[in-house]
Amino acid sequence: MKLASAASAGVTWPSWVLVVAAVLVSGLLLAGPALRRRYPVAWWLLCGFPGVAFRVVQTWRPLMAGCGLAVSRRPALTVVSGLVGKGAPPPQPRVPRRGLIRPTAGGFVLLVRLLPGQVPAQFVKAAPAMAENWQVHVVRVSAWKPGVVRIVVSAADPLADPRVPKQRGPGHLLRVTVGALETGAAWVVDLRRVPHWLIVGATRSGKSTLINALVAGLAPQPVALVGIDCKGGMELSLYEPRLSALATNREQAVRLLAALVDLTLDRMTLCRAARVRNIWGLSESDKERPVPVVVIVDEIAELFLVASRNEKEEAHAAGTALIRLAQLGAALGVFLVVAGQRVGSDLGPGVTALRAQLGGRVCHRVADPGTAEMALGDLNPDALKAAQAIVPEQAGTAVLASGDGWERARSHLITEAEAEAVAAEYAHLTPLLSELHVEAP
Repeated sequence: MKLASAASAGVTWPSWVLVVAAVLVSGLLLAGPALRRRYPVAWWLLCGFPGVAFRVVQTWRPLMAGCGLAVSRRPALTVVSGLVGKGAPPPQPRVPRRGLIRPTAGGFVLLVRLLPGQVPAQFVKAAPAMAENWQVHVVRVSAWKPGVVRIVVSAADPLADPRVPKQRGPGHLLRVTVGALETGAAWVVDLRRVPHWLIVGATRSGKSTLINALVAGLAPQPVALVGIDCKGGMELSLYEPRLSALATNREQAVRLLAALVDLTLDRMTLCRAARVRNIWGLSESDKERPVPVVVIVDEIAELFLVASRNEKEEAHAAGTALIRLAQLGAALGVFLVVAGQRVGSDLGPGVTALRAQLGGRVCHRVADPGTAEMALGDLNPDALKAAQAIVPEQAGTAVLASGDGWERARSHLITEAEAEAVAAEYAHLTPLLSELHVEAP
């Protein structure tokens, strides 16, 4: 009797496993559309990623051979799409060794070790074939370290409907989530890490929306915001309740920039007296540390365009002050966000010198290739091509680049009314910096 029960249990146990597995799979299939719509990350990790990862594993060898990235084990033969001449069965080719496939919020990442004689450019060229074969939105390849490339895959286009993850707990000082990256991760502007930024974009490209998101994120933080808007304050006056100072023409801008340089030099003296290398070495509890200052310059071309000798002197003074702030400000708590519709070398050598100090670059759709070249050309040629491919229908989409690489991103939609409301809500946090209130001569 006991033997019969044991035999019966042995027969039913696998059946129950199959039934439970079938129920789970059916539930996922039925709830898939709603799960994907409401919880896209959970849907990707439970349903999307396993299927795509299986496809990558199954197709890796033939894909590498088809893209010319496999090498025959016979030195005298070359593998072309897995075929060898004279009707002989093709030997198994050597293919680049693939690392673990690690999922991300909307795709996956894997490292690949190159075979002898291969270079990253060969894998960059094969990226469209990988995307087509794996049925994903985009594949981007970059050099990771000598002999290794990093493949970043986005299964769908997260920029079509960017979702900004909710921040949990208090935010970090000078760190703002402004949108979403093409990988599905949050687009974070961290001024402590990359202190100075250049943002370019034509009218209705999304440049103002990005500045709105940046101001809305900085307004609740204990920082001073300073605006320079030489178009009469048409853009930055929306945030005036939260601004510690605002210049609306070039004459005011020159005086304000000179005051900012003096403020920076005073902080340098303070750090030297305390024997620290930057303001972050000063004690925050004893209120020794001065408040960080974020300077937002809108329409940089208005500072550099000249029509007379007097304007030329003002433009030169403004450019020199900006360059000094960029050189000294990172360690002394002064950060630059410089924006403009058009930025080119024709504005003068000061623009090129300033550009070299702005390590973070954001390029939306631009009206002339020279602006894109000025923003991205010195950092990454591939980023320049991606920026030039942005079409008018992709408002808010941009290419951001720094010394670490480049990515496509889209800023979170913050309307002017919302940014203005945030500035008014946190107006009581506006630091009073008396040294920035300079009188007209």
